[in-house]
Amino acid sequence: MLTAFSLVALLTAIVMLLHFEALNQLSIHIPNLPIKHRLRVLIGLLGAFLAHVLEVLVFAFGYYLMIKQEVFGTLDGSFNHSFIDCVYFSFVCYTSLGFGDIVPTGDLRFFAGVEALSGLVLITWTASFMFLEMQKLWKDK
Repeated sequence: MLTAFSLVALLTAIVMLLHFEALNQLSIHIPNLPIKHRLRVLIGLLGAFLAHVLEVLVFAFGYYLMIKQEVFGTLDGSFNHSFIDCVYFSFVCYTSLGFGDIVPTGDLRFFAGVEALSGLVLITWTASFMFLEMQKLWKDK
């Protein structure tokens, strides 16, 4: 369990730092773009969306590594142990969608829970960031 906890903590820290840097860079560069304010908002949304996709991929890589080591548990159900299935499961967890067609066992249950909580925090962080950026950009128009 200590190894699983350490891996989950490392991946979560990477994802949090990735998100922080993405939003930081967006806040620096969006106001300086020589385009209309409406397009700046769209660029911000696209940048945030890409950050979320990268974060899901980081978590998916973690699942992929962990299922290869049977001591962490596995993913049961409609799952063929491919990386793309790990990406799908990661999207489902990150967004807290929870279809239930793939179910984690063992220490992977902890990992899935942490990813769901991380996704919730990061998605709401993005929403508040975009709200603040939209307020700034609309005042500049």
